[in-house]
Amino acid sequence: MTKRIAFLLGLAYTLIGFRLQAQTAQKAGGISVTAEPTPGSFPLVQAGQAAPIYLDAQAAEVVRIAVAALAEDMKAVTGFGPEIRKTGPKELPALPVIVGTIGQSGLIDQLVESKALQVQEIKGRWESYTIAVVEKPFAPVSKALVIAGSDPRGTAFGVFEVSRRMGVSPWYWWADAKPALKKDLFVTAGTLVKGPPSVKYRGIFLNDEDWGLQPWAAQNLDQDLKDIGPNTYARIFELLLRLKANLIWPAMHPSTKAFFHYPANQKVADAYSILVGTSHAEPMLRNNVDEWQETTMGSFDYFSNQKAVQAYWENRVKEAKNLEAIYTMGMRGVHDSGMKGAKNTSEAATMLEKIISDQRELLKKHVSQNVTAVPQVFTAYKEVLDIYDHGLKLPEDITLVWPDDNYGYIHRLSNPQEQQRAGGSGVYYHASYWGRPHDYLWLSSTHPSLIKEEMIKAYAMKADQLWVLNVGDIKPLEHNIDLFLDMAYDASAFQGRNSAEQHLRQWVSEVFGEEKAGAMSQILWKYYHLAFERKPEFMGWSRTEPTTQTTYTAYNHFYYGDEAQKRIDQYEALEKQVKALRGQIAAKDADAFYQLVYYPVVGASLMNKKFLYRDKSYLYAKQNRTSAADYVQLAKQAYEGIMKETDYYNHQLANGKWKGMMSMKPRDLPVYQEPVLPEIAKNSSFSWSIAPEGFVTQDSSLTSGPGLQLPAFQPWGSTSYFVDLFLTNHQSVSWQAKPSDKWIKVSVPKGELTTVIGQKQQRIWVSVDWDKVPKKPEALGHITFKGGGQEFKVAVKAANQMEPSLKDHKGFVEEKGYVSIHAENFSRASGKEGKSWEVVEGLGHTGKSLMALPLQVNSVPQPESLKEQAPVVEYDFYALTAAAPTVSVFTLPTHPVTTGYSMRYGVSLDNGPVQVVDFKTVGRSEEWKVNVLENRAKRQVKFPALSKGKHTLKIYLLDPGVVLDYITIDLGGLKKAYSVLPETKK
Repeated sequence: MTKRIAFLLGLAYTLIGFRLQAQTAQKAGGISVTAEPTPGSFPLVQAGQAAPIYLDAQAAEVVRIAVAALAEDMKAVTGFGPEIRKTGPKELPALPVIVGTIGQSGLIDQLVESKALQVQEIKGRWESYTIAVVEKPFAPVSKALVIAGSDPRGTAFGVFEVSRRMGVSPWYWWADAKPALKKDLFVTAGTLVKGPPSVKYRGIFLNDEDWGLQPWAAQNLDQDLKDIGPNTYARIFELLLRLKANLIWPAMHPSTKAFFHYPANQKVADAYSILVGTSHAEPMLRNNVDEWQETTMGSFDYFSNQKAVQAYWENRVKEAKNLEAIYTMGMRGVHDSGMKGAKNTSEAATMLEKIISDQRELLKKHVSQNVTAVPQVFTAYKEVLDIYDHGLKLPEDITLVWPDDNYGYIHRLSNPQEQQRAGGSGVYYHASYWGRPHDYLWLSSTHPSLIKEEMIKAYAMKADQLWVLNVGDIKPLEHNIDLFLDMAYDASAFQGRNSAEQHLRQWVSEVFGEEKAGAMSQILWKYYHLAFERKPEFMGWSRTEPTTQTTYTAYNHFYYGDEAQKRIDQYEALEKQVKALRGQIAAKDADAFYQLVYYPVVGASLMNKKFLYRDKSYLYAKQNRTSAADYVQLAKQAYEGIMKETDYYNHQLANGKWKGMMSMKPRDLPVYQEPVLPEIAKNSSFSWSIAPEGFVTQDSSLTSGPGLQLPAFQPWGSTSYFVDLFLTNHQSVSWQAKPSDKWIKVSVPKGELTTVIGQKQQRIWVSVDWDKVPKKPEALGHITFKGGGQEFKVAVKAANQMEPSLKDHKGFVEEKGYVSIHAENFSRASGKEGKSWEVVEGLGHTGKSLMALPLQVNSVPQPESLKEQAPVVEYDFYALTAAAPTVSVFTLPTHPVTTGYSMRYGVSLDNGPVQVVDFKTVGRSEEWKVNVLENRAKRQVKFPALSKGKHTLKIYLLDPGVVLDYITIDLGGLKKAYSVLPETKK
């Protein structure tokens, strides 16, 4: 593989004319915290004594909070906590910890003036810090650990970085991630310099909190308010500081009172130095759902009720004028709806310009005469994007925030002109969502690689002013949050080929230790991969807004080795692994393991089983299998399993700490309900029957007619096919299988079907011994199944003779009438003028994909000149059938990078003409809905008949940001499947 993200963040930057700024500078040696002393190390805790911590008496509250937390962390790790002192150099001991902010701390400023501490790299910069072991800074100090920040938040970040390196996870409270105990702690000699952050404003949006965070807070931390209040926000703000974040969009659903309803909330935000903003639907720090009272204020309509709306905004600005805040500008409806009063988009754009002008006058009047110094954002979400595109004139200093499409794919990013705006741009991104086409509010199901690729793409396009992640209830999105905010603080650390996967492993290691990190991170990576194919919340194949009932899935139970069972098996394997690990986990890690690994994996597995077992009960009933009733029970058991695990989460986990946090049925949608199971009516006139792979019947009886045959075996592709044997009434049957030829092998030669649950059917696997197969184009044989007075014959075919040209062919080859290709396994690729298809690790249904890079180019080739101008990726394949092929290209459902592009690529066969396709979607079309539910966009291209033999498929690069995932070529034999088919290769 070539330099994947380095190419993205290197070449793209060079061509666009800007560079990736170094966000983290680390001097040689850096620092770490160890349990044993090293040369020159500082004894943070040694022999039962903790080094005292000194900070200025006038230190900012956030610094005092961080220092107090560090003291508690030291005690949690070693059993010994330090004294926190406020005094000057004369009273310092020989080995102190000195914490302070440049220009706000006498001790720090003396160290700087004496040149004992070098701060050139952070002084005057945003939220930066240095941690250094300083030798003999002044008498009587022999050695000091110094934590200095460029501003108070930077100082707090530095303090919490020491905690993290001690082994205290930012999730120590929110996920019960207890640190490993150590007798002593030493900070190694050296200096660490970090900052400024890659993204200026970094935070989370608490949303859809009705089923978790709000009821939990009401029952636990803020019982007096019965709501999300200051105690809850204090815990959230500490988490944000530990993750080096600085921004909150508070909870705002009808279940929750507005953030400003409780004055103590503002005080907590101020103390923790967390900026307060509001979502895309809440201008001027107002929670319209809770605070706009139509009965007394009238309509929320600037056209007809301007005076009341303006007074409403002004009152909040006056209230918040001394609070560090980011103001959302513009206007929408009361709750995530379009602006009232405008007859058309043009009228809305004109009015929005006036609204924003009036809002800025309020900021000038009450916050700062220099309104450009007041942080302001404008989020182009849903219909607001259309208004913006209509020519809305937005003040240059307002940050333009680009949303994703609610499912992890950013709608678009700033073009070269927008990149020059003084206010820059940012991103509002979802890892949890309520709405069309379906919610995903239950589990963490957004793949880390998708988050990483989309956000690093955004950063490359200068979206570096604000990143906000919609986190729903916070839990169980712990890792998604951690990844998102780590990238926001230091995007340069995510240039590596496997950086998302590496981050997951490091995160698991921080919580559980290195010994189990490999196994746990692999489980979670597989869990995310399965969810990328289909989120657990989408397994009902139902919709919301309007709500539809669940239906049968698109997984195929009769072809491709039973792809439905393969998915069940993959989840079953994960379940077995987490259950085995649970018994091996140290007692201190048990609660964290359940929250971060066990519950999501088991919950997702059970949700999949609930629906896939239900499907089997329906389909097998049509084949007259008595085992259909067993699958009814399995589906019910899966549902009951989810109930049981969720009850444990809410009532027993961490001694009931999370009571009310986890709902297994947010919004009570059909997908979460007990499965609706079919009525089973059987024909019991005979005792048993069989169904070979590929045999689908609506009939209630099977015979040994010509339809009973397995797909043909070839020396490549599938190595085995299944035959299901099953009872059709309540009598046991002993059976035996006898192949007609020695080259035919069966996994089990005989057995018994009984009426015991789990024994009413048996799947045997048929394979061939290629050394014994006759050397001819088609060897014929069969398997005879006998038992209970019945006999069935299943035909078996194998082709063990190849044409000379096929023998020499290496690569893709037709199998049973189709070719399956994974995009990353190309035969050849060529770039042109700095553009090319580049391999992306970890992204897509196959685990790798190809991305059209760089993200911004000067021109796009015209279709008529594609062959000469466009980069191309080529796939050699061999056709065994003379047929007119249908080529299906599957891409990720990304959106155009900027307004200057679409989502086009060109497709051709051999040296034929290039057919240009475009998978760009507009709005919430039906195609877009299908795309985001499946995490793929599909385009089909039909070609004239091909001859047998070698051919080449070519895909040309037109627009940047296109992500090729996989390809199928249907030569007449492709059957329906939902998951990616295995590659057909020799």
